[in-house]
Amino acid sequence: MQGPLWSKGGERGLYKTINGGKTWKNVLSVNEWTGVTDLLIDPRNPNRLYAASWQKHRNVAAYMGGGSGSGIYRSEDGGEYWTKLKSGLPGGNIGKIGIAISPQKPDVIYAAIELNRRKGAVYQSTNRGESWVKGADAISGGTGPHYYQELYASPHQFNLIYLVDVRMQVSEDGGKTFKRMNEKFKHSDNHAIAFRKTDPNYMLVGTDGGIYESFDQTKNWRYLENLPLTQYYKVAVDDSKPFYNIYGGTQDNNTQVGPSRTDNFHGIRNADWEVVLFADGHQPATEPGNPNIVYAEWQQGNLVRIDRTTGEVVHIQPQPFEGDGVERFNWDAPILVSPHSPTTIFHASQRVWKSTDRGNNWTAISGDLTRNQERIILPIMGKKQSWDSPWDMFAMSTYNTITSLAESPKKEGLIYAGTDDGFIQVTEDGGKNWRRIEVSKLSGVPATAFVNDIKADLFDANTAYIALDNHKYGDYTPYLFKSTNMGKSWVSIRGNIPNRTLVWRIVQDHVKPNLLFAATEFGIYFTIDGGKKWTKLKGGTPTISFRDLAIQRRENDLVGASFGRGFFVFDDYSVLRHISNEQMNNEATLFPVKDAWWYIQRSVIGFSENAFAGANLYMAANPPFGAVFTYYLKDGLKSKKQIRQEKEAKLNKANKDIPFPGWAELEIEHTDIDPAIWLTVTDAEGNVIRRIKGKNGKGFHRIAWDLRYPASNVIKLDDYKKKPENPFDNPSGNLVVPGIYKVQLSKQENGKITVLSEFMEFKVKQMRKGSIEGPGLKETEEFWKDIA
Repeated sequence: MQGPLWSKGGERGLYKTINGGKTWKNVLSVNEWTGVTDLLIDPRNPNRLYAASWQKHRNVAAYMGGGSGSGIYRSEDGGEYWTKLKSGLPGGNIGKIGIAISPQKPDVIYAAIELNRRKGAVYQSTNRGESWVKGADAISGGTGPHYYQELYASPHQFNLIYLVDVRMQVSEDGGKTFKRMNEKFKHSDNHAIAFRKTDPNYMLVGTDGGIYESFDQTKNWRYLENLPLTQYYKVAVDDSKPFYNIYGGTQDNNTQVGPSRTDNFHGIRNADWEVVLFADGHQPATEPGNPNIVYAEWQQGNLVRIDRTTGEVVHIQPQPFEGDGVERFNWDAPILVSPHSPTTIFHASQRVWKSTDRGNNWTAISGDLTRNQERIILPIMGKKQSWDSPWDMFAMSTYNTITSLAESPKKEGLIYAGTDDGFIQVTEDGGKNWRRIEVSKLSGVPATAFVNDIKADLFDANTAYIALDNHKYGDYTPYLFKSTNMGKSWVSIRGNIPNRTLVWRIVQDHVKPNLLFAATEFGIYFTIDGGKKWTKLKGGTPTISFRDLAIQRRENDLVGASFGRGFFVFDDYSVLRHISNEQMNNEATLFPVKDAWWYIQRSVIGFSENAFAGANLYMAANPPFGAVFTYYLKDGLKSKKQIRQEKEAKLNKANKDIPFPGWAELEIEHTDIDPAIWLTVTDAEGNVIRRIKGKNGKGFHRIAWDLRYPASNVIKLDDYKKKPENPFDNPSGNLVVPGIYKVQLSKQENGKITVLSEFMEFKVKQMRKGSIEGPGLKETEEFWKDIA
């Protein structure tokens, strides 16, 4: 285990279990800053082990990637005793080490060793590590050896080794010389390799861009495109009609844009997505009212403006004037579109910049709002270090930068700026004067806390929210605060968010002020009471880091940007506005219904849902077509059989006798009609259009009406199963016409129908008209009724 990157101690070293993982023992512990990165087991002798250790420490300000704790160790007794291998190996401050064992000659060990200041070499031992011979001066590059440096030995050819790197390095002579592997049409930044023992031509490689495989010794590569694994830093949405678009800045996979839904029945395909900017993508932004103007950036604040109509991309990063010094932009610099003018944008380095013409011209509206420190004099690895220590300057993000911006939508010129070094800055006059707040003044917050997010309240000019983050100093506490006096004082609204669940972003509902959402390291939380009590959103969202959230206000959709599983959309979360303790105590609640688009779903890739392309064709599901009904059942409905079985289960758990219910009771169970939930759809005049059977379990449920009449032929819906070979096989009838409709919730229980809600009215809206003028929709509807 490598142990904590951001702090000393913790679980680090090599752990061993002899009881299948029930208990573990640390058998190789070096020091409080050093962990173990690689472990080799001699295929001839499981007690002969080789381990590589690595001393390192990173914080917000700096990174030190080596030390005396780094080295190579061997054990001959299953890890009870270890010898540090030294003969022929370099001394001093060693960095990351990758090791590999020859499958053909296991006495041969290879090691790729990082030396000071990004130098390095590959070493080989032919005697189980007793002595080593230096080979090529090969080292992983890019952002630094810390990001790569793993070493792999081919199971098919002796002395064929691979050093993972931005571009893979390959040696056929055991590390004496290296060349670059062919990676045409393949993503860079290699991290992992897998071989197939039975096929010397096969290789599987994991990269920043996903997984690739080759069947011809790397001459050609096949990309596995059905894995939704994108790591998104940030998200933005536009107001395109009828369906909005989602923009995301990714880890080394560009800034991407795709539709929130499509008008076909297949779903949202990879082909529906576009790349709008290269490299690592970060914060995107869109212009309200003009979805063709988009802002995106690559690392360190390299901001561009994109005109999606013409395809023009203009670099608009603000530049310092002569004598101003260097602008320090964060790795993930903030971009903000003013809520008061769609053509006014803000960007930030150590200063806040403002443009009123979409980035053509910029004005700095602040001085340096950070601590402006010399990072090399700050403590790392527990103390101030010599310049000759193993600093990796190229692996360090820019420090003393502004990380978050917000402008109050209720008061123009009221702007908040947060920094990576513990400051909150506030101006009430558009930047003429700034008021500084140190985060250490907030209750329980360390001075080093990074400002992940600031949001100005949508309803009150005096109110703001802030999410702070100190995990890069080993502290994973969720710091979430609210101010009601423009930042002069703050109170915690963390509520019951679990400890060690750091908060990345916070957003506020645009209708209900106390409805807030928080993106955290372990999922998305919401509160309906302003932060007193938080509830984790589930419904298919993984327990993974969500780095950003955005609300599409027209659709009431919440979009979450996960770091490793792509985007997740909570379609029409408006139901959360209506939740209250009183409502939750009602037997049932039917929530307001969102208007539905009326259109014929297209078939764009073929007859079946995935055009018979197999599992390789990845598609995300569209939201359900038609009108979606959301309802809540306090207790749910149970049949007589279910009630009996639950009672018997309790008796069985208590090891008690289970009574026989009697034949008469069993006959009643057999002939009893199971309880059911029904949603009755009518037109504006109250004529019944469709009855839809819903789920009857306890809790929240959603079900969609496909905007069709019932089937004209006799069919049992309970027994109906759609045939997968025929996607158009559907028990429903013809489409209704656009107009006003109503829905009511009821239950069927003990032979009676009981109404559970009032009618909810909603609209069915025509999305587009046909090119050919034909009979009116109402006339067409009457025609189908006549022949049904």
